[in-house]
Amino acid sequence: MNIFDKSFNPSEAQIRYLDGDYVVVRPGSFVRCAITGTPIPLDELLYWNVDRQEAYVDAKAAHEAFVRHGLGRV
Repeated sequence: MNIFDKSFNPSEAQIRYLDGDYVVVRPGSFVRCAITGTPIPLDELLYWNVDRQEAYVDAKAAHEAFVRHGLGRV
C-alpha cells in the first residue's frame, strides 16, 4: 500500500497500542508520528509507546520522545 499514490485516498487510523501488537479501533491507512507528524503506513509501523499511546516513524523519533519525557539522556 502506497499512501502517496495519487489514486489512493488515505485516511488516518485510530490505533490502540499494546505490548508487541496493536488493535485498529478506527480503520485507516496510516497513523501520525507523535514527534514529527510524519504519516506512517500501518504496514510500516514498528515503533510505539504503550503508556503514552503514541506512534513513532523511526527509532530516532522514539528516542526523542523518550528524552522529551525525561526518561533518557540526549
